Amino acid sequence: MGIEWAVARARRSDTYRLGDTVTSVGLGSLSQMLGIYSKAVFFGLYVLAYEWIRLATLPLDSAWTWIAAVVAYDFCYYWQHRASHRVGVLWASHVVHHQSEEFNLGTALRQTGTSFVFGWAFYLPMALLGFPPLAFGVAALIDLLYQYWIHTEQIGRLGWFDRVFASPSNHRVHHGVNERYLDRNYGGILILWDRMFGTFVEEDAREPVVYGTRAPLRSFDPLWANLEVYTALARDSWRTERWRDKLRVWLAPPGWRPADLEASDPKPPFRIEARRKYAPQVASAIGTYAFVQFLLVVLAATHVLAVEDTLASADRLLAVAWVCVSLWSVCGLLQGRLRLLVLEAARLGLALALLVASGHWFGAGVGATGTVSIGAILAISLAAALLLLARRARAVPATE
Repeated sequence: MGIEWAVARARRSDTYRLGDTVTSVGLGSLSQMLGIYSKAVFFGLYVLAYEWIRLATLPLDSAWTWIAAVVAYDFCYYWQHRASHRVGVLWASHVVHHQSEEFNLGTALRQTGTSFVFGWAFYLPMALLGFPPLAFGVAALIDLLYQYWIHTEQIGRLGWFDRVFASPSNHRVHHGVNERYLDRNYGGILILWDRMFGTFVEEDAREPVVYGTRAPLRSFDPLWANLEVYTALARDSWRTERWRDKLRVWLAPPGWRPADLEASDPKPPFRIEARRKYAPQVASAIGTYAFVQFLLVVLAATHVLAVEDTLASADRLLAVAWVCVSLWSVCGLLQGRLRLLVLEAARLGLALALLVASGHWFGAGVGATGTVSIGAILAISLAAALLLLARRARAVPATE
């Protein structure tokens, strides 16, 4: 990301904005935190299916098993990805990845926390064919890691490569809200699937890609990013009168609404020329504080992920909850919700108190030096939050 940012700045085409990038990476961290629990569901259901319904057992000592696993996974991924753009409840999960109005390597990290609910079902054919869980897991990792580098505007067309593989040019199209580009180029590694099934469109230099979603999030809140479309679907399902429509809301393509709701509460038509990026202005002191705290929270999340299998259940749950609340609070500050400075002081004070009382960091032993270092960072951060809170109290009229 640092290299991409430097190249973009040198080309005077910077695609990074603080709030957007922090939210994207924060959503990735939130997804990983929730993944401590949800990945067990996703992978566990695959293991169960493999044990009970497989028709064969493919050997792990054959190179062809591994090659076939990657190709098979990518094929299943194509259909999961395509369905996630065409079925409302699946889009409610996948929409998180498309909410950024920028396109950079940070966008690649912007992942949902709810894909485990239905996503596992698309990979059952692999279990049926007898791909062992280890081969499935490695293929999933390869497919995911491959897709990281294709989220950039700094790499142009790649000739023959674009005709066979998912590439930056092909994937820029996928993230576009332009009518020409909408719901195209679903392939994870191979773009051949799109060519085979009629969903491929080339990037056209005459029509620059406009990124985001047609119903923009307009928020940096990572929790709301995950819940926004679920909430809208639930609201429409509750309000519509026909029972058939109450179910259809969840299964119809994104944007579909029952006729009675369109009549009583119509939504304005999408106009790409009226598109404006969400960019709330915050004071530099708030922006600096939020960015530093964000880096510290991501570091804390990385530590939790590294040691989570050694933590007691209660400590693990508390650590995950603290990281999630921290991400929500920091991202909220970047959209000007300064009342969250109270929450900042509370979360930092709680973490410091637990560290002092227990002598370890959410159940993980970090040694005397680590304890002192973490304590110092928390104390300095708490002081900064209290200082910003005091400044705000002096600046806000008493009648507010």
